[in-house]
Amino acid sequence: MAFIFIVVQCQGQRSFQVGIGGGITNYYGDLGNEPVVQWGSTQPGVSLTLRNFFGVGRGLHYYPKFSAEVRFTWNRLQYDETKPIGSQTGYELRNYGRGLSFRNDLFGLTAIGTYTFYQNKTAPLHEQGPAFFLMAGVGAFYGNPKADLFRGDVGLDNKYHFWPDGTIRDSPVESGQGSIIEKDGVYETDLSDWLTEGNGTKNYPYKNLNIGFPVGLGFRKGISESVTVSLDFGYYFFITDFLDDVSDQYPTAAEFQSKYPNDPEMQALALYISDPTGKGNSGYPGPATSPRGNPNYKDTYSFVNLEFAYTFKLRK
Repeated sequence: MAFIFIVVQCQGQRSFQVGIGGGITNYYGDLGNEPVVQWGSTQPGVSLTLRNFFGVGRGLHYYPKFSAEVRFTWNRLQYDETKPIGSQTGYELRNYGRGLSFRNDLFGLTAIGTYTFYQNKTAPLHEQGPAFFLMAGVGAFYGNPKADLFRGDVGLDNKYHFWPDGTIRDSPVESGQGSIIEKDGVYETDLSDWLTEGNGTKNYPYKNLNIGFPVGLGFRKGISESVTVSLDFGYYFFITDFLDDVSDQYPTAAEFQSKYPNDPEMQALALYISDPTGKGNSGYPGPATSPRGNPNYKDTYSFVNLEFAYTFKLRK
């Protein structure tokens, strides 16, 4: 509805603007080895924005403080708790023993309102200094968290073995031997298909479509009569805790048996996918099983976006 509203508005006005942007995203959720900002989660993001600044019948260079836009985004969220950080490897990393990882490509459609502090509401943007603006909105985001947990197809013979020294090998540490390997970079495991959370905390089917609320700020500067450049920082809040497929606690052995009755291989695969290092889940509630995540905090991410926009002028 917001998209239709803005398009109709543009048809009755003298111009509208299309912006194409790109930048970086940083994820904030249940995974992480760094104290505040998870720099290891830095990934790309892109945006396409339809924007309208100009009032009806007031000319091409009238800029109301309040404006609206529709933004299409793709943001990659990703983190791997087994990946070295600088010289830190293995158990030098805070959450290496948990060893969780994921990738989630989020596609969003967002309606955003902005409040801009123009120096001059009637002068062309390229004839005045940068304009500071605030933004807030609501949108729908589709994504499906996946993980790289196998060398090739999903199977017990292809799983990774995480050794205490931080290496990944093709044999368990108990064997005393094994060749050092690297992850193949193929995110073959659809985490929504597996029992990775216990005690009913993960509902099925998985909710791939979620509501998000971006807030942020930025600067915009005209570089010609038709082209503007913007730099904005957005922080995206969600009402879900499963963008990273981690929220509360590990499943118990009884829950694995209930989910995959009379199928020991599926139970073993689900246990590994939920607990890749085998250090978090004993299969039974108690001190030997650590919490898998923190359900009190929902998942969020930030997006720093550099945008170039072109103004299309419409004749009456």
